Amino acid sequence: MKRIAFVFSQAPHGSSAGREGLDAVMAVSALSEEIALFFISDGVLQLLGDQQPEKILARNYIATFGVLPLYDLENFYACSASLAERGIDAAALKALPVEILTPSALRAELENYHRVISF
Repeated sequence: MKRIAFVFSQAPHGSSAGREGLDAVMAVSALSEEIALFFISDGVLQLLGDQQPEKILARNYIATFGVLPLYDLENFYACSASLAERGIDAAALKALPVEILTPSALRAELENYHRVISF
């Protein structure tokens, strides 16, 4: 079975990339159990709690990340350098129980996947 990695690198609510990525993860989860999500660059902002997208008339899809463990998805990773560059403490990451990895460890983990889909 192919292992599939989804890489989120864009901020939420500025474009539809995050929402479309989440939809793709949920669709692919019906076909494969070997899925992981990686949050790098501005993608780490997808994991922040207490977002208020309704104030900019956007749909709040971030809470949907929380149901992914119910789909038997368990591998979630965030880049420590991306968090540090944005001044984000790991305690602020509320959407998913992510494992925080250094950039080199994150790249090494990403190499374990056959396909990489970026959003």
